[in-house]
Amino acid sequence: MDFITWATSPWGRSVPTHLAWGLIWVAIIAGFFFVVTHTIYVALVAPKKTRHPVSATEAAVIPERVQRHSLTARMFHWIMALSMLALLVTAFLPKVGVKFDWVTYHWIAGLALTISILFHIFHATLVLDFWSIWPDRIDVRDAMRRVTRFFGNPAPPADRFGKYPLENKLYHMVVMLAGLAVIGTGLFMMKRVDSIFKPRNPYLFSDMTWGMMYVLHGLAGVGFIALIIVHIYMGIRPEKLPITKSMIFGWMSRDFFLEEHDPKRWAGDSDAKKTGLAASDAD
Repeated sequence: MDFITWATSPWGRSVPTHLAWGLIWVAIIAGFFFVVTHTIYVALVAPKKTRHPVSATEAAVIPERVQRHSLTARMFHWIMALSMLALLVTAFLPKVGVKFDWVTYHWIAGLALTISILFHIFHATLVLDFWSIWPDRIDVRDAMRRVTRFFGNPAPPADRFGKYPLENKLYHMVVMLAGLAVIGTGLFMMKRVDSIFKPRNPYLFSDMTWGMMYVLHGLAGVGFIALIIVHIYMGIRPEKLPITKSMIFGWMSRDFFLEEHDPKRWAGDSDAKKTGLAASDAD
């Protein structure tokens, strides 16, 4: 299977035009393969979770509802989610036979995604703790401990997570790379369509450069199909539902917080000092 579609330029050169759209089904299959594999792993293979003892003193200082996400953070998440779904629908439905005038809707959704991401960068840098979503040395150490214990070798139990579990941090990194690729190429590709901002200019780059840009844009878009399948699956798993609910209501229960999160690591995040261990949902 050729993963890239090619064409011949007026000068006789072979240039890429886009990603092969058959990869849509590869991404869908890959996403559901992860779902099935992970479900079997959790049900039959995964070791029992280590329960961390919680002292009465530790529990007493934690409010009944622990705020995880502010209203601003939740609004950003859902605006980004809706714009991403709109991008996927307008991009891929025409490729599987559903015909409609999709270009205008696609670039409008792309601008909404771009603005939301720019706001998120500003908000995470100046209001929240920018580094709380990035893996740290404790995450790496505990990942090695989990792998060691999985293979039956002795190792200390892993600590509870801070505000974000390691899998959330790794997923965020992948989404960030795919998002930057799709936004960066998409903004340049707007030069090839007429919009309310300026007329089209298809001669900004060479045919080869345009082609590689379309390939990268398509690759990131196809990757998002698998990423969204995985994200939805993890969000509806029973053990992850409290995290999903916190993205809707903003808070998680004290029992779940103490079971999954280390108050000391959580309180080490500057944004947690403002909102993480407070019962209010003020922004």
